[in-house]
Amino acid sequence: MKLDSHRPDFAVQPRRQNLEDLNWVKLLQLPNPFSFDEALLLCPVSADEWLAWIPDHGEAILNIKHFCY
Repeated sequence: MKLDSHRPDFAVQPRRQNLEDLNWVKLLQLPNPFSFDEALLLCPVSADEWLAWIPDHGEAILNIKHFCY
């Protein structure tokens, strides 16, 4: 099967997501003194842990006891 890159339906249209729709949570415990006090939940790791991105820190695994909505 050959892919025709000149066909308009070949390219996948990027899905835009409103930043307000993302799951930002308030951290109850900061990972370091210089990190933000909010984190973006990326995906669940287990029943009580989430992989999150924290500005000025990076990725971290957060227990649900360490943040609130």
